[in-house]
Amino acid sequence: MPRARLTIDPDFTIAPVPRRLFGSFVEHMGRCVYTGIFEPGHPKVDADGLRTDVLDLVRELGPTVVRYPGGNFVSGYEWEDGVGPKDQRPRRLDRAWRSIETNEFGLGEFARWTKAAGVEPMMAINLGTRGIQEACDILEYANHPGGTKYSDLRRAHGSAEPFDVKLWCLGNEMDGPWQVGHKTAAEYGRLAAETARAMRLVDPTIELVACGSSNSRMPTFGEWERVVLEETYDQVDYISAHAYYQEHDHPGDFLACARDMDVFIESVVATADAVRARGKHRKRIDVSFDEWNVWYQSRHHDSAIAKGESGWEVAPRVIEDEYSITDAVVVGTLLNSLLRHGDRVTVACQAQLVNVIGLLRSEPGGPAWKQSIAHPFEQVRRRATGEILDVRVHSDRYETPRFGDVDLVDASGTWDAENGVVALFLANRDQTDAATVEVGVRGFGELRVQHAAVLAAAEGQDRHTTNDEQHPDRVGLRPLDGVEVADGQATMTLPPLSWAVVQLSRA
Repeated sequence: MPRARLTIDPDFTIAPVPRRLFGSFVEHMGRCVYTGIFEPGHPKVDADGLRTDVLDLVRELGPTVVRYPGGNFVSGYEWEDGVGPKDQRPRRLDRAWRSIETNEFGLGEFARWTKAAGVEPMMAINLGTRGIQEACDILEYANHPGGTKYSDLRRAHGSAEPFDVKLWCLGNEMDGPWQVGHKTAAEYGRLAAETARAMRLVDPTIELVACGSSNSRMPTFGEWERVVLEETYDQVDYISAHAYYQEHDHPGDFLACARDMDVFIESVVATADAVRARGKHRKRIDVSFDEWNVWYQSRHHDSAIAKGESGWEVAPRVIEDEYSITDAVVVGTLLNSLLRHGDRVTVACQAQLVNVIGLLRSEPGGPAWKQSIAHPFEQVRRRATGEILDVRVHSDRYETPRFGDVDLVDASGTWDAENGVVALFLANRDQTDAATVEVGVRGFGELRVQHAAVLAAAEGQDRHTTNDEQHPDRVGLRPLDGVEVADGQATMTLPPLSWAVVQLSRA
């Protein structure tokens, strides 16, 4: 039986848990918006056309921030199309996803949705086909109280109060040749810096995210971050990172992909800090990991849309992956990676929220349900409070083709001193054997088990089991029995291929 020992101490913490770490993403892509969060005529809908069944699930998940409207979509987006009377809004070709954008849902609808869902809005602006003036115009529309062209236009459209959007992304994946308006690092960095300066003149309270690399495999990775930050360092607050993972030929590699996320984050941080030192800057640039998830890109690349062979449809079904137990365990380890780096990754968005590689799924006119990957996200968001613990893992290991030796047990944790609660988030990567985990907790005082739950295959299931419309609760959490605390040590046994959350509280 594999074994692991975790070393934790209340005096050894990393940073306060950043609440924006638990964000998500809504893009005008496939059915994320249309028949996802917005479907006039659905049996469960409010006066704004928002699906209340989806809203209820979003509130349960509790994402703290949601990025909008893209994604690749934003690099060709004209925001003015999505405001004002709906019968006057134009239908346009969305070149990013080869579909028709009706513009029935736009900035005002998104602002109302964020209020209904209880999330903070995070806006991306078009720096692909547009530039400084358009960025200032949408900011004025969204945030200025009134008495100017665009703020009065918002008021005329029925929103007297500003939307007060604080987080703004300066474009999206501008390093990618697939992006409409793709630019070199020097071209983008200069445009982003000038746009940031102008936007801060409109609203000096905003926070700005410069585009980092689309993924760590890009040939310009590292150099892109350096050049962009050399131009923008004093004007921005964050540099973005994006990463998606999928299983290929070796499930052990897939289960270990949080190692890749660890290295990605640490490389971006090192580059940002090198620019800081070279430029003698005082402030620190943090990372906005505003796109991450499991995504089976190989399936998408074979699709008609990816090949440019599809017709122009409204809200086509695009990358609607169904997520398994294995995928949920991997998502749990990626959440661990983000939490371990919460001193520098202070914004993160699991992409996307509904249908499109979604935490949630919905059907037109039909039900909505949680995918397997929603459960680790919801649990970490709910239970990671206080300070992030510096968890030292001493685990049996296994060999992978890509990452070499990897811990069989992956972990992160938090310590909420005010409420006297330790939260541990654990994954057993072993596909066949249970793992015994020991945790030294002597430094926290006398503790008892407050909550313990696990996501793993139940009887009759295997690692590929998913939730679907007919079986929306087939994969979920169940009690983790046998957790014990005695003599300053907690012990537990994790089933094969599982993700677990254990909360210990002062007696």
